[in-house]
Amino acid sequence: MLNRTTALTALLAGLFTASGAYARPRLDGAIGDHAILQRNQPITLAGSASPGETVMISLAGRSVSIAADRDGRFKAQLPALPAGGPYTLTLAAPSGATILNDILIGDVFLCSGQSNMEMKVREAQSLFPEAHPPLDTRLRLLTVAKKTAVTPASKFDTVPAWEIASPEAAYNFSAACLYMVQSLRRDTDVPVGAIHSSWGGSRISAWMSDAALRKGGLGDQADLLALYARDPVAATRRTSSIWEGWWRAGSGDAAGKEPWQPGAALEWRPVPAFTNFESWGVPELADYNGMLWYQRTVELTDAQARGAATLSLGMIDDADRTWVNGMGVGGTSLAGAPRVYVLPAGTLKPGRNVITVNDDDVYAFGGMLGPVEAMRLTFADGTSVPLSTDWRYAIAKRVAGSAPRVPWDDINGAGTLFNAMIAPLGPIRLAGFAWYQGESDTGIPGYDRRLRALIEDWRTRFGTPTTAFAIAQLANYGGPATAPSESGWGDVRDAQRRVAATDPHVGLAVTLDIGDAQDIHPGEKRLVGQRLAQAMRAAIAGTPGGRAGPAIASAERQGTNIVLHFSGVKGALRTTSSDQAIGFELCGSAPGSCRYAAARAAGSDVTVTGDGKPVTRVRYAWADAPATNLWDEAHLPVGTFEIAVP
Repeated sequence: MLNRTTALTALLAGLFTASGAYARPRLDGAIGDHAILQRNQPITLAGSASPGETVMISLAGRSVSIAADRDGRFKAQLPALPAGGPYTLTLAAPSGATILNDILIGDVFLCSGQSNMEMKVREAQSLFPEAHPPLDTRLRLLTVAKKTAVTPASKFDTVPAWEIASPEAAYNFSAACLYMVQSLRRDTDVPVGAIHSSWGGSRISAWMSDAALRKGGLGDQADLLALYARDPVAATRRTSSIWEGWWRAGSGDAAGKEPWQPGAALEWRPVPAFTNFESWGVPELADYNGMLWYQRTVELTDAQARGAATLSLGMIDDADRTWVNGMGVGGTSLAGAPRVYVLPAGTLKPGRNVITVNDDDVYAFGGMLGPVEAMRLTFADGTSVPLSTDWRYAIAKRVAGSAPRVPWDDINGAGTLFNAMIAPLGPIRLAGFAWYQGESDTGIPGYDRRLRALIEDWRTRFGTPTTAFAIAQLANYGGPATAPSESGWGDVRDAQRRVAATDPHVGLAVTLDIGDAQDIHPGEKRLVGQRLAQAMRAAIAGTPGGRAGPAIASAERQGTNIVLHFSGVKGALRTTSSDQAIGFELCGSAPGSCRYAAARAAGSDVTVTGDGKPVTRVRYAWADAPATNLWDEAHLPVGTFEIAVP
């Protein structure tokens, strides 16, 4: 029953605090001292108390009473409140009281993604005044700790703490997220809260719920994750079979002749050290990104081989897939995670046993890294055999595409980060989402479908069908393009663009001009945050224009030329260092038919000069790290796109 009398609540809180027979009521999610709750939307509070007891919840002169169920769970709703505070949030029950202080009502934003969202202010630029802001008691920051789970968690193990935006708190917060909310905070005197939940190297699938995975075309991954929660051994065997099928299809190896078989005849060489193989002094490995096979044999007695065992391999950079006697026993892709795999009874045998490891180095350094003292085979009776010597290696043949990852993988899995870092936020409401992710999905088709599924799911959980979603389009990274070619980064950028183009409440922040071709983690995050803020404002308003830069709208033929029309242009389109706009390609329908083309900007249009060859589509900035020179008068760039020509 609702009322506006806080005195009764305060009295009850005082009385109930003395009672300690049961655990006092607690809230799930990330609601604690200094929290900000979303304005103008109903406030749903879920938590735990003693089974069957009545909990009275009071906030800003509103109160509601709710009985905990027989499992001690409750969910209550307070009416929507306008911006304001600070308030005290009180939960009072016969078992005790919980009082949360300094609660504000305002706008709350969730910032998520991979390393470019995770990068802290102190790791990016720190010379701007925004990096050392004066204390703002109405700007609050919260960071969710890194954790994974194979099933959705109802609450955090340790509730993350809200911090008032002091210079120290800001310095250690996500740079892109901080600069975004600082800009949004300047728009109005409304309190602003930022929740940061991201993990470097993560694929989008790791941030998707079961429902989103199925809608995004990853139902098989959702099924495998559910199987792993019930039967890890069966799931491991299934995923090993999937990996093996991928290898055979790409390599042409016949069944029984693959490199993980005990008798595989490869060009084996002794492993010099358990360090990054780039440091071994082997010329072909000095700058190598790809797969390496490692192998070791171990002789076992009848007693050692009889039961179950545990295989510990230390850390492997980046991803591994591991077999014992040709039987898949595990694999993961988190470079810093020790590999520990359970070997069911029957995996080992008396005499010679062969351990084979595939190391998939996808970025920077790679290799089996130890420490050597952790590398051992431990038996059911507690004895063990060290595995720190006598390994050999062979360079693997190249196989096209990305190797499959297990769905319970920490950052490359399916739902693992959603389950531990998003689901426990509970039934809170949000004003918007900021998303900076996609680097780890380059080369994996269907990013637009996965992103749409994630957006719809997060809106259902934390907002409305029109809750704002702002995307940071991938920056430029990689080698320079000297001829038109396919680009995984171009694919993801265009997928991000297409998602924004079809939803008026999705904004796109183009970052193509502020990346670093030599660094996947460019330090320029101040402009990223400001462009995300601009995209967020447009997404909140639902206006298609002004989403942090000009956007391709349509294409038409005019004689032999193609005229491209742009929306969201401030003033007119301009080119720098040339009267020509570079980076445009005319393409036919066949693969490999794209060619560079001359182009000129005028007003909100660009005319691409025809070359007499067939044209079915036009691409722009279609490379990992393209060179471009096309802007509007707000100095906002045109981002990567591909458009069909009618």
